[in-house]
Amino acid sequence: MRIIAGKCRSLPLKAVPGKTTRPTTDRIKETLFNILQGYIPGAVFLDLFAGSGAIGIEALSRGASHAWFVEHDRTAIRVIQDNLRFAKLTQDADVLQLNAEDAAIRLEGRAVFDVVFMDPPYGQGLEKNVLLAFRGSPCIYADTLFVIESSLDTDFSWMQDFGYDMIKEKCYKTNKHIFAKPAEGACRT
Repeated sequence: MRIIAGKCRSLPLKAVPGKTTRPTTDRIKETLFNILQGYIPGAVFLDLFAGSGAIGIEALSRGASHAWFVEHDRTAIRVIQDNLRFAKLTQDADVLQLNAEDAAIRLEGRAVFDVVFMDPPYGQGLEKNVLLAFRGSPCIYADTLFVIESSLDTDFSWMQDFGYDMIKEKCYKTNKHIFAKPAEGACRT
């Protein structure tokens, strides 16, 4: 696992030991950031279910102004911190140990996010809980981009009912990314 592009290009990153996380492959990460390239420069980026922090670190390397990493696993938190130190990006990051579903409440008044990325465990419906928590949150703008990594068979037909418009779906061999924005009138800021 490595940083694909930007000021920290080619630096290797630590992975979280064990099988509790599912690192995004370099190829998928590269495709994802090709899609996100117009959103990243100067962005405030939120990496939920952060694992090793590879996605948020990639965003920082490519020009995000700040990244917040939310992860509940203590071992993963240490890996994120180690990766940030190794890439010399600690001054541009905040790492929080908490459940992703609580991020909207705990981060209120601390940041407003341009991009929210989440890679929750598959098949548990956690993406619904997170999107519901962020609906109407002062932590997002009317045009905040939400990116959800999920299994290919995850159904997102409920998204409109939760106050989000799906703007793109990118499928890979093993998983997919859903790109969404708050529906008109679903955001306070």
